[in-house]
Amino acid sequence: MKQENGSFSQIIFKKLRKNTLGVLSFSVIILAGLISIFSYLFAADKTENANRQDLAIAYAPIGYQQKTIEIPLPNYEDKLHFVDYFFGKKIDSEQISITAYKINKNEVEYVPYLGNGLSGEPIKVNISAWTKYNINPTDIESKFIYTKTYLLGTDTYGRDFYSRLIIGTRISFLIGFIAVFISLIVGVTLGAIAGYYKGKVDDVIMWLINVVWSIPTLLLVIAITLAIGKGFWQIFIAVGLTMWVEVARVVRGQFLSYREKEFVEAAKALGFSDMRIIFNQILPNVVAPIIVISAANFASAILVESGLSFLGIGAQPPTPSWGNIIKEHYSHIILGKQHLAILPGLAIMLLVLGFNIFGNVLRDIMDIKN
Repeated sequence: MKQENGSFSQIIFKKLRKNTLGVLSFSVIILAGLISIFSYLFAADKTENANRQDLAIAYAPIGYQQKTIEIPLPNYEDKLHFVDYFFGKKIDSEQISITAYKINKNEVEYVPYLGNGLSGEPIKVNISAWTKYNINPTDIESKFIYTKTYLLGTDTYGRDFYSRLIIGTRISFLIGFIAVFISLIVGVTLGAIAGYYKGKVDDVIMWLINVVWSIPTLLLVIAITLAIGKGFWQIFIAVGLTMWVEVARVVRGQFLSYREKEFVEAAKALGFSDMRIIFNQILPNVVAPIIVISAANFASAILVESGLSFLGIGAQPPTPSWGNIIKEHYSHIILGKQHLAILPGLAIMLLVLGFNIFGNVLRDIMDIKN
């Protein structure tokens, strides 16, 4: 067998770089991670949850353009703060779709767009609506009246669909990250204790594992969600508390094997404490299978969250989630505007496929026999 130089992580990285599927799947994961962190930087609508609505342009087609006038509200600020790029900003202006406008000396007159090619009666707004925020009157036409482009059209409520889809990445990616983190804490702890101590401790933990394992994941998540409530963080906790059993079973099996090894016996003879043996001697040797199963759990968590959001139990509106975006628009698959349901479905498929392929690639390259 060919001997490779370098640490275990360096060998894994070298093998990963040579695997085309591994590189592609890892690229998808990294891209999703960057989008989830900097969602509002990529989004066209930078308001919180991209929830700026305009019913006059509901169901606008892909690439739709609409002349718009922006009128400041009392909380108006002329620039984005640093935190706005991560969490979005409060709606601080009223954006109105228009068909025509005229700027006079003391007022701005515009014709509102009512949808379906209809226009309303002209509306006059005193120019003080802008100047009281220290906005130069000469800047009104150049900065507050513009043609707005909707890259992927608009949804049921006239919201920018592209922005909703981009920000929805955050929910799906974070649910995987946090759920896997919770499952690792619970699963590794219980699996390590069961595998190391065996006996009655192992029997009790295995009984608990088998009970949780026998309950369908979706039903268990629904039960936990109903107990602790619906919401953003509740769904993260609920999914995480149902995924630890797989981690625990794998860790337990590894610990049962390693506890009989010579280096563990030597550590016991030297008087090392059980916690030191578990965390310093055995656990580093079972990291590889934990990483592989975590990648698979990432994909499972994304699917579970999407299903729960589709059922109305996951992230609650107006928070965008790929699951609740599909729920709002799945009827349009047969009624037209199919992209409103198909695009978030493709996004879910692509991210889940990325994690599944990456997990399989990791499993293969971490196999010491290869």
